Amino acid sequence: MRSFEKLTSLKDYIPLKKREAGGKTIGLLVDGPNMLRKEFSLNLDIVRKIVADFGDMRVGKVLLNQYASDKLIEAIVNQGFTPVVVAGDTDVYMAVEGMELIYNPNIDVVALMTRDADFLPIINKAKENGKETIVIGVEPGFSAALQNSADHAIVLKAETKGRSDQDTREENAY
Repeated sequence: MRSFEKLTSLKDYIPLKKREAGGKTIGLLVDGPNMLRKEFSLNLDIVRKIVADFGDMRVGKVLLNQYASDKLIEAIVNQGFTPVVVAGDTDVYMAVEGMELIYNPNIDVVALMTRDADFLPIINKAKENGKETIVIGVEPGFSAALQNSADHAIVLKAETKGRSDQDTREENAY
């Protein structure tokens, strides 16, 4: 019986990750063809750290077109994101995924990493349904309408060697 007593207290030895009181859950969708370009040299690891400032990322999907290389897909998986390869237009699929996040009761914050104003209706619909919104983008071409509509807009700077995480973002909360 003594070993059974140890089993009942096993939970004292297993560290369980619990959701903090008031912690928010985040669903992040990344517009791969628009954001993961060589000229931007964006690091998804930095994006993960930035999103962690707002809550716990539960959904992290990177939408890619059929031209995505195997190396890119492997890098996305290695950084803890789910790659979604789409044969057609990634914008349509991202809109569908965005609506799924909006109506998911387990997600508190809808985050989009894109520069494209085509996703403005997703941000507006998320806010209508009581979700907090975050947009993450990079200049040039980061839609001003998208930035102004979201609760939080994060402008990433193209990564260069010698730059720290602190220098890689600037936030404008609206």
